[in-house]
Amino acid sequence: MAMVSLDPGELKRLIRQRRDSGGDLWDEVWNGVYVMPPLADNEHQRLGLELAIDIRNVLGPDERIQLFAGCNISDQPTRWRRNYRCPDVAVFLPGNPAEDRGSHWFGGPDFAVEITSRFDRSREKIGFYAKVGVRELLLVDRNPWQLELYRRDGDRWELVGRCRLDDTVVLSSQVLPLTFRLISGPRRPKIQVGRANP
Repeated sequence: MAMVSLDPGELKRLIRQRRDSGGDLWDEVWNGVYVMPPLADNEHQRLGLELAIDIRNVLGPDERIQLFAGCNISDQPTRWRRNYRCPDVAVFLPGNPAEDRGSHWFGGPDFAVEITSRFDRSREKIGFYAKVGVRELLLVDRNPWQLELYRRDGDRWELVGRCRLDDTVVLSSQVLPLTFRLISGPRRPKIQVGRANP
């Protein structure tokens, strides 16, 4: 269900209420339109944290690599809250031109992860991620379970590969020395993060 408020006072009150309660943690602004997705369910949050930890463990403790389990990404040099997105995982490599502005990044990470949830618009963020310079995007679908790895080729995205639970496909990143694949787990599938062969 979508909601449109044409009353600026009501919208400011609602946004202030969400900020005061902490309910705005994953809210985004898409070209001036305030987007309030439902808070990610427990599995979504656990999966994002596990992925960030696994990526860090495989990459090792290199302090030059900045890794976040969620952060604000904007294409705006000033007044960043007019247009920003929040990937579930973001990896900034040394030499990335994005600027850490404390509250947000002006520019995108080298590698981003979006985990889909019911009612979210993860796939609609892909164009924004290209605009801010994301080089690779891992999309994690949970219904049905599958991984999709996209690589930017100029201004467009190329689907590198898709991995489902019932196949043996391994997705190899060219941005990070990592591989990703789905494996069976006791309660739900797991994402196995491995080191790519040199």
